[in-house]
Amino acid sequence: MSYRGDRGGRGEGGGRGFAPLRPAWIRQPNLISPDFPAPRKLDRPQFTDISRDTLAAAAPELATVPAEFIRQGLRAKAPQMQAGIAALAPSHGTLIKTLNCNTAPSHLPPSIPRSHLPQALAIPLRAPPPGAPSPLSYPTHALAIGSKGAKDSAPQLVFPVHAVVLAAHCANIPRFPAPPRSRASASVTLPILPLSLPSPQAFSILHAFMYTHRIDAALGALLPFPPAFLEALVPSPSSNARLAAALASGSTRHELGAHLCAASSGNLTTLMTHAAHVRELWQDMVALGLYDLAWEVVLGAMNLAAH
Repeated sequence: MSYRGDRGGRGEGGGRGFAPLRPAWIRQPNLISPDFPAPRKLDRPQFTDISRDTLAAAAPELATVPAEFIRQGLRAKAPQMQAGIAALAPSHGTLIKTLNCNTAPSHLPPSIPRSHLPQALAIPLRAPPPGAPSPLSYPTHALAIGSKGAKDSAPQLVFPVHAVVLAAHCANIPRFPAPPRSRASASVTLPILPLSLPSPQAFSILHAFMYTHRIDAALGALLPFPPAFLEALVPSPSSNARLAAALASGSTRHELGAHLCAASSGNLTTLMTHAAHVRELWQDMVALGLYDLAWEVVLGAMNLAAH
């Protein structure tokens, strides 16, 4: 997964959104074999609705509300939730840019060895940055994400989250542990939910997307798409329809593939690296119960480069 740079941009509701940046784990092109398997199409899993049990544990008052209504309501509260995350967030890749985010060091560790995971983290609160939306909505939990089958000494990436956001978007998310009954005014206690994913680092893009619903930021973090194409996907009532139309157009896919090919200097190994990153993100989406957008563009660019 290669973050394409900071695309903070304007989030929904007019606030500054948050977007992932290039992390330290980005592969070098020569580490990807040209024999990397690139299937014609990544299979879509059968649709599964979100778990009502998990949702009820996170927000009992929403247990019977349709999922799409819940997600719409959460989007309206995204600025407060982003500001709450920014007050705690580590600097390993989710990278919250909410208003003029406080740059003081965070007390939330970016990672913890699997063998040393506590049941919860008590995080001192920082003063909110000037202009932050009020009231802040602090995270309720922390995800500790590692690779399947990793050693006990392997680091688990720590992501502060609101349980209701994950429960409303991910059909396969486990039930979150119960939050503390009360909270001290100077700190927040985040129960930890350990989670195994095919690519822990790729989760950063999905983490941001579930709060912002910024398709432009998600795709821009994944691949070097043309700026004009991404600008057309800035959240609006018609952005999803525009993306669907673009991906259904053979000529548009060809143009996007040609751009990706040119951005990669026609280097097939570099294009294979992009393909590997797309596949990793897709694997995380399948594991969580989310859903794939950009594979056809990668495939078209690989075909252009190969010929």
